[in-house]
Amino acid sequence: MDEDHPMISADRHTAPDRPAGPADRLKPFGIPLLAAAQHPYWDRPDPSYLIRRWPDLTALCVATFFFWSSLTPSLVPRPWHLQGLVGGITAAIGYALGSVLAWLFRALVRRRPGERARSRCWQVYWVVAPVVSIWLISESARMQRQLRVLQGLPPALTWHTPMIALMAIGLWLALLLVARAVRLGSARLIRLLGRLLPKPVAFAVGAVLSTLVVLVGVRDVVFDRGIIDVADRIAEATNGGTKDGIHPPVSRYVSGGPGSLLRWQNLGNQGRNFTGAVPTRDRITAWSGRPALDPVRVYIPSAVPAAFEDESPFRAQASLAVRELERTGAFDRRVLVIAGTTGTGWVNPNVAEPLEYMYGGDTAIVAVQYSYLPSWVSFLVDKEKAGRATRELVLAVRARLDALPAEARPKLLVTGESLGAYAVEASFDGPDDLLARTDGALLLGTPNFSPTSQEIRRDRDPGSPVWRPQYEGGAQVRFAQFPRADLARPPARWEWPRAVYLQNASDPIVWWSPDLLLERPEWLDHPLGPDITPEIHWFPFVAFWQTSIDMAVSYGVQAPHGHRYGAGAVDGWAAIAPPEGWTAEDTTRLRTFIQHRKAAY
Repeated sequence: MDEDHPMISADRHTAPDRPAGPADRLKPFGIPLLAAAQHPYWDRPDPSYLIRRWPDLTALCVATFFFWSSLTPSLVPRPWHLQGLVGGITAAIGYALGSVLAWLFRALVRRRPGERARSRCWQVYWVVAPVVSIWLISESARMQRQLRVLQGLPPALTWHTPMIALMAIGLWLALLLVARAVRLGSARLIRLLGRLLPKPVAFAVGAVLSTLVVLVGVRDVVFDRGIIDVADRIAEATNGGTKDGIHPPVSRYVSGGPGSLLRWQNLGNQGRNFTGAVPTRDRITAWSGRPALDPVRVYIPSAVPAAFEDESPFRAQASLAVRELERTGAFDRRVLVIAGTTGTGWVNPNVAEPLEYMYGGDTAIVAVQYSYLPSWVSFLVDKEKAGRATRELVLAVRARLDALPAEARPKLLVTGESLGAYAVEASFDGPDDLLARTDGALLLGTPNFSPTSQEIRRDRDPGSPVWRPQYEGGAQVRFAQFPRADLARPPARWEWPRAVYLQNASDPIVWWSPDLLLERPEWLDHPLGPDITPEIHWFPFVAFWQTSIDMAVSYGVQAPHGHRYGAGAVDGWAAIAPPEGWTAEDTTRLRTFIQHRKAAY
């Protein structure tokens, strides 16, 4: 908000006489000049202009402080252009809050500072703000280098101080222009309604109508028909393609292969990657030195063939998945894994392949696709689909297993990463149900909104940090960032079945929450996580945008940092469901193999 109310008549604030300038000579031509070119900052320009006055000094000071706070490090290192983005957004938020504070002060305090005092305050601001800003931007580069070293990255960093400042200022000005356009439009609407309605009614109706227009415009036009529509078209085109080097499978034990109930072309991009890159028994034998089987991989796309359609699309997917599992002989394997998928339908090969090598191919992995959108879009529009689709699959597979003799059933394991981990958790009613209906769970980078991990972190043993929670003495559930060391703690007996959470202290996917806007998170309490810099701080609104940007660059670090978990699944599977005779040396050898092999998808 600005210093003067837009409803006040312009005649009341006519500027003092002064010589005609360029602005006055151009005014008859209808050119809407900036207020700065027409009046000093303390005079009121023509109220018909969009940019009607200089920024409010109080609001500008708050915006500057918010920009400074955005320069502090967050969970993962970020490039300079994203720092400019964070700085501009947080500066705009600070300006809005400062405007409100300034408006409240003017409403409650009648006394105004004189012109000389205002001039001195502006002079101090223009001297101090640029100098401090440049110094803090330079300091932020130093803090970013320290964070890079802490997370195993080279300290070298490109940090364009002038560009960061220019980007932040440009974005702040753009957002301020939009906000002023909305306010000016609202004021004009209220004036028009005031000719027909009493002033209080006109103000209320105008405010409601303006709010609805903004909300509908942002949600339906900018978001749904803009961002989401573009993301959907790109994702749809990607879903129709196939990654280079992926070919139709020749194994009858995978979906899309000979005898499959699903055509290869209909599996979608991630489904073709998953089934077209399955390791063969020859590759597994070459690694293990023992005879192996061709692994079973079943993948059900989001659109099932018409012959299998049901009034519930998720039930149809689950039914088709069970039929594919039966066709491939999956229920005769030693291990059967239900894998939750990310938004695009991706299953991490670093999670799938280690188990197949461990068991000599005597495994079956089944997954369903509920969306082909990127995970951040699926979180916004398809999150419920993830839980419902995976829950139906769990129910169908569990029912089929229960129909078998107990001694003839394969081990039932569940796994998922990111949104896939949420999908798995949403299929069960808490940790007890998860462990009661499966023989083990491996979940990686579980999002903050996932119900079971939320419950575990909330009910963790006293004294354990939220980034490495100890639950019920570690009897069945354990969290790890460095699995070889973390899974050995606590030293108490680790009972079966087991659940392992791979959770990096610096993973923004795990910690992002709308609560960051106004609430200090527990993961900033001491002791901090092993890869969190002590120079990290929480500021209202700022931390939310910093963590939001962190999610976009969370893959730019090396495992086990950010949202990268590398070959940690090897240690996870070895702790949850080790084959008979499996040793620590086998785990080390397989981890090394997974780390150095080139994944096909």
